[in-house]
Amino acid sequence: MTRFRRLLCVLIGSLGSIMLAGATARAAQFYIEDLRIPMTEAGPQGLEAFLVRPVGTRRYPLALLSHGSPRSFDDRATMSAHQYYGIALEYARRGFAALVVMRRGYGTSPGGRVDSVGGCANAAYLPAAAVAVADLRAAIDAMSRRADVTTTGMIAAGHSAGGLATVALTAQAPAGLVAAINFAGGRGSRDDDEVCNEDGLVQTFASLGRTSRVPMLWVYASNDSYFGPDLARRLHDGFRAGGGNAKFIVAPPYGDDGHYLYSVVGRPQWTPYVDTFLRERALARDVLSPPDPLPPPGHFNDAAKAEFARYLASTSPHKAFAVSPNGGYGWRSGRNTVDDAQRDSLAACTKWAPTCTLYAVDDQLAGTTGQITTDQSARAR
Repeated sequence: MTRFRRLLCVLIGSLGSIMLAGATARAAQFYIEDLRIPMTEAGPQGLEAFLVRPVGTRRYPLALLSHGSPRSFDDRATMSAHQYYGIALEYARRGFAALVVMRRGYGTSPGGRVDSVGGCANAAYLPAAAVAVADLRAAIDAMSRRADVTTTGMIAAGHSAGGLATVALTAQAPAGLVAAINFAGGRGSRDDDEVCNEDGLVQTFASLGRTSRVPMLWVYASNDSYFGPDLARRLHDGFRAGGGNAKFIVAPPYGDDGHYLYSVVGRPQWTPYVDTFLRERALARDVLSPPDPLPPPGHFNDAAKAEFARYLASTSPHKAFAVSPNGGYGWRSGRNTVDDAQRDSLAACTKWAPTCTLYAVDDQLAGTTGQITTDQSARAR
């Protein structure tokens, strides 16, 4: 199993622990929306993006979330903004409008190898970071035009290559950016403890530190196989030497590879770092409870209830669960649209029963969801 595949398994791991954590309080409601970010360089298709925010009528400050880059170029096409729903939900629970934007060349965002660093020995990280910053700025510009999001008091957070992109964004800080978070940031890892042009990567962080003045939090686990603690300290020292403002944390070992600390499963370990940082910046808000888990269909046996629990634990929108009167069922997750999820779950159910109806769509009972027809549409949940 590749490192990227392992990362996906971590990111779409169990949401059950998140749901149980909020079982004693009435769960908040959250709104999600699939988006395409307009950008001339991305052509008419624009950049793939996914928004999660609390349900409400106010404007929520933006939390701009940046993803990593797999070691294998071919894995980029399998990426999706939906895979980061569990991460985005944590920022939405803290009162932000969390936007996951897929940079050019990742997921369905066109761009190919536009952010290539070149050959390993002479990998050039600053030009690649500039490409990432252009994509993030396009997302900020799009969000600034919305009635439900504000870029005043916004934060940015990124993991791995997205961490480097976030650091680079602070070096050309857009108006309204007040804090940023770098989880295991870097580029150029081609194997465990092997980074292309390591000195060049250190110099890149030092160069960014010369103009970066946004307060930052940096978190690297002590058993990170991509950017180990010695290299992480070199990156931080170089950044600080140029004048960059970053609080550096070496987190305890996480699993068998600390590079994946920033995940749904790792939430109990990394969210306290974020909460402390936000409090220090006077950006902390009440942490909203997760969505309530849905009750299983009343006519289900124990085996079917266990399968419904698996459905609830899936953190890859869009998903749907269909049932039949005789206890049959079928469900599918990770679909591009709600329509796709509904169609595919009904098809799966009717393989076992002649009559099936929708029971749940994403994290709501089917009777309480709105009709979704396009990738551009939105729903409350």
